[in-house]
Amino acid sequence: MNYRIAQDIETVRELQDLTIQEMSDRIGISRITLNNWLTQKKAPNEVNISAFYEYAFRSGIRLNRIKEQFYREDAGNKSSVLLFHGAKAKIEGPLSIAHSRMNNDFGQGFYCGESLEQSAMFVSNYTDSSLYILQFERGHLRGRTYDVGRDWMLTVAYYRNRLGQYAGSGVIKKLLQKNREIDYIIAPIADNRMFEIIDQFIDGEITDVQCQHCLSATNLGRQYVFITDKALSRVSILERCYLTESEKKYYLNSRQESVDINRDKVKIARKQYRNQGEYIEDILK
Repeated sequence: MNYRIAQDIETVRELQDLTIQEMSDRIGISRITLNNWLTQKKAPNEVNISAFYEYAFRSGIRLNRIKEQFYREDAGNKSSVLLFHGAKAKIEGPLSIAHSRMNNDFGQGFYCGESLEQSAMFVSNYTDSSLYILQFERGHLRGRTYDVGRDWMLTVAYYRNRLGQYAGSGVIKKLLQKNREIDYIIAPIADNRMFEIIDQFIDGEITDVQCQHCLSATNLGRQYVFITDKALSRVSILERCYLTESEKKYYLNSRQESVDINRDKVKIARKQYRNQGEYIEDILK
């Protein structure tokens, strides 16, 4: 799926009340080239695509946010969920679970997020990354929802190869068995900061209650993990969105501000819930 650049050009022209010539002058692309894009007589190259979307973003036009709002307004159907997927490169062919790594939060699966910004942020360090807007039809599927609790922490730690000597525990085997009976999972997202906290729990430095409240303090977003082909067949791509370098930098800077704030909240939570809960060796003994 290619970018909808012709539609995006018309959106920017309308918002800025520009003629084709005025837009071509501002972007630095000939009017003939711009017309060819609009009439789809010729596909733009990567340099020109970047020039257009950079111009839009630096002009204060947040095309991806606008698209998100329209898709949400059009959703309507309660069984339909709007999701986002940050890809390191273009998705080629149909969506597939097989391309996923085994050591993700819940093992092999196709991962999407509820937040556009968070999904984009996760791939903003990659040169050829892009953002996909998707729609998921949930009807007649088996799903499981996790909150920020012990089961979620232990399950993620297992799939991320953090449990070590505890990986064969009976408690862990029961948790994994439950996930073999479902098609998709809804759960908090665990990023690198989360793993630092979970590692402290696995290493016996903090209790499960301390870990839970520290993780809750970090404002986790939620993800959808499609673990069966049946579930993934209900997911359709609505649009592929371009991520400019300026937009990627914006998301990364925004994320860093959040990390700085959350770090202080985690310190307070760790102190406030000291000596409450159980240590991992007592849970998995």
